[in-house]
Amino acid sequence: MLRSLGQRAVIGGDEDPRVAELRTAVSRLRRELAAHPAEFSDRIIAEDELAVLAAMTSGGVPEIPRLRRSLLLIAGAIGSVSALSRGLSDVRDAVELFGDPPQS
Repeated sequence: MLRSLGQRAVIGGDEDPRVAELRTAVSRLRRELAAHPAEFSDRIIAEDELAVLAAMTSGGVPEIPRLRRSLLLIAGAIGSVSALSRGLSDVRDAVELFGDPPQS
């Protein structure tokens, strides 16, 4: 991977860097979850919501309320699995880049 050599990944000129960061964090957590050997009751929920987040990153800037909802579901599903805590934290940090949802 280029980052291991101290280089940065090339991002398309028009792509929102927040979306790229979210895509990277989601992809990483999906790989970590797939490699995690233990089964737990809410694993399917986490996998489904990570797939939703991945799909949202392919269509421009995602809806902030939906991002936050997915994050809450993922955190609830895998929050107690310490081996996945760093990846979950990265996804949370990437979601927070989008700021707070507009107040109604």
